[in-house]
Amino acid sequence: MISRRLAVLVGLTGASIWGLLALHSPLHIGPGGLALLQEFAHGAVRPALWDGELFLPRLALIAAGQTLALAAAALSLAVVGGCLLAPLLSATLTRRLPGWLGQPLWLTARVVAASLRSVHELLWAILLLAALGRSTSAAILAIGIPFAGMLGRVYAALLDEADPGPSEALERIGAGPLAAVLLARLPQILPDAAAYTLYRFECALRSSAVLGFFGLPTLGYHIAAAANSVAMAELWTFLYALLALILLAEAWSGAVRRRLVPS
Repeated sequence: MISRRLAVLVGLTGASIWGLLALHSPLHIGPGGLALLQEFAHGAVRPALWDGELFLPRLALIAAGQTLALAAAALSLAVVGGCLLAPLLSATLTRRLPGWLGQPLWLTARVVAASLRSVHELLWAILLLAALGRSTSAAILAIGIPFAGMLGRVYAALLDEADPGPSEALERIGAGPLAAVLLARLPQILPDAAAYTLYRFECALRSSAVLGFFGLPTLGYHIAAAANSVAMAELWTFLYALLALILLAEAWSGAVRRRLVPS
């Protein structure tokens, strides 16, 4: 069975590559493109430190702080939304309600959560920036809305997969269903929920940088500006700043996740 699925996957991959090659002309780099690639490679070795009297590493540090702040604000919004959605998405909780209420609530919550997370944050950004203008609030919503759907779905799945024994024991001694779930299941899922939330923070950080291409003052804004000006040395200064920010965030969140969920 596994070999058959692997053969199908290889066949689909080969067909996709063949289709792309058939639809598009062969790769051709003109003289101008080759010179641009050489300048790009040279900028990687010697990134710019100054732009006139402006010290670029200082500007990159400020932009990195704005990128970090935007990601943290968006994730905070997503965590609140995910916590509100999770009880409605959890079959463990909704099945304890009357049938006429629990099932419609569960189905409605699933549709809402799927709708939120199925639209990419870049598409949310296009819609919200057009509706609200180029503002930090629109960017926070653009990241926070789809991430809330993702977090709510994961939190609910963790609740449903937790060991039911402790909550059932609490109910047998008189605890209410909701109290039993909160007191017995919630502590079980907190480490995994926190670890996944930290992973989503890394994703929010990347999305925050990318939203700079829409004019927000994150690292992406300076990367786009340098690319449009064909200033490859300046471009690499901000690329290295983005790389350093992501590596630091991954190292920090990875260390916290290892403490929360030991292997």
